[in-house]
Amino acid sequence: MRDIILDYFNYFMIFYSTFIVLSYIMLIVLAIRGIKKHSILHSDEYTIKTLKDSPYAPGISIIAPAYNEEKTILDNVQSMLRLEYPNYEVIVINDGSKDKTLELLVDEYKLVKVPYAYVEKVRTKPFRALYKSTIEPRLIVVDKENGGTKADASNAGINVISNPYFICTDVDCILEKHALYRVIWPTMTEQVKVIAVSAAMRMNNGCVIEDGQMVEVRPPKRLIPLFQDLEYSRSYLIGKSGLSAMNAVQNVSGGFGLFDTDVAIKAGGYDGESFAEDMDLVARMIRHMCDSGTPYKIVQIPETCCWTEGPNNLVVLRRQRIRWGRGLLQMFSSHRDMVFNRKYSMYGKFTLPYILIFELLAPVIEFSGYCMIIYLFVTDAVNWNTIWIVFTTIFLFAQLMTILLISIENRVGGNFKKKSSYGWFLLASILEPFIYHPFLVFFNLRGYLNHIFRSRATWGNMTRKGYGRKKKYEKGTAEAEEDAVKIENETPKESNTKTLENDAK
Repeated sequence: MRDIILDYFNYFMIFYSTFIVLSYIMLIVLAIRGIKKHSILHSDEYTIKTLKDSPYAPGISIIAPAYNEEKTILDNVQSMLRLEYPNYEVIVINDGSKDKTLELLVDEYKLVKVPYAYVEKVRTKPFRALYKSTIEPRLIVVDKENGGTKADASNAGINVISNPYFICTDVDCILEKHALYRVIWPTMTEQVKVIAVSAAMRMNNGCVIEDGQMVEVRPPKRLIPLFQDLEYSRSYLIGKSGLSAMNAVQNVSGGFGLFDTDVAIKAGGYDGESFAEDMDLVARMIRHMCDSGTPYKIVQIPETCCWTEGPNNLVVLRRQRIRWGRGLLQMFSSHRDMVFNRKYSMYGKFTLPYILIFELLAPVIEFSGYCMIIYLFVTDAVNWNTIWIVFTTIFLFAQLMTILLISIENRVGGNFKKKSSYGWFLLASILEPFIYHPFLVFFNLRGYLNHIFRSRATWGNMTRKGYGRKKKYEKGTAEAEEDAVKIENETPKESNTKTLENDAK
């Protein structure tokens, strides 16, 4: 009986690994074709020339939630106001900051309170006041009660904007100066309605940044952000670019992404209690479009438009991935009726099943593989020849994929000034299976268990990537760790209760 179970398990693992490899080959082919088509139809020079002085350039609102950002808020807002685009506004959401974030903005930009007719298009915590600048007409500041999540603050921004498109970002992200031109162009050139545009994001750890502007892109000097930089590049330039060619993009990153305002509002905006707010919003927008029978498209562009700071240590990476794992399982719980449902186009027929099999279940399958290897080792039943053949094949394929990734990135312009910097990607690719990936498996499983057993839910101790109040924890200092404990202890019980009630539903 034992031998039969082992044989079936071995065959399952071989077939599962084979399907993963084949899926990546398919995505690589689709990504290369899609990027080639994109490079033919789009160029920064032509886009800027067409839209720079055009009165028909669509209006864009940049929503940037901020919580206790007094040390960086002025530089960050100034950075967003320096973007090149003829018709955009910046909406900063002061989400109940307890420091001088609001006061600094009032003094620097001569903000004055203005009357407004509040219309709650999507649910959020109440406003305190609305401010407009007397010296910078593109700046609006919303002061509101703290909602505990970035999603709640983003909804406040949606309630204020009047432009047809909005970008949700973090107040501490560095945006490429032509980013708005790049993400708006697909909405004007595609034949069907584009409800969202995703752009590539990278790590700014190790980069040269002056006055809120990216001066030189360099690879991260520490291993954890270097691994995540490689992971992001692979995700955007291969995974999402390949899925975009099939109109099957799974999510638009919460760090930077363009959304159709009207569709987002009709879909209900962000779920204020979701741990996967960006993926959840995309699912809700797709549900709305398919229920109404309206053709849609979500586009991934290959150019890097945003740089964010990644975790510098395992403690912060653990918090980030536990949250992501919990959010992924929570999203499937909320939208399980869309899985394998032909009504929801490629998203229901392909995207969700793909994520279910190769992302949601992958940590469980990999962990069972670790346990099986340990069992076989203890019982002296390991077939080392088979293990080495399978491992070597997958390892070499991963290195080949990294080489192709570097080639694809150079095709779209590249980010590193020195080509030798890509050697760090190759190093990360070699070390990733031994150092980085096993930790991700365990962190994701912990996130699943947190959701299943309804463990205490907190937002305060997450990473900078997700929310302004989380910015400190990427730095990995002792002070940051102390602050993490303080904020976690200060998390309102009411917010936790609402999260658990939402999970139960």
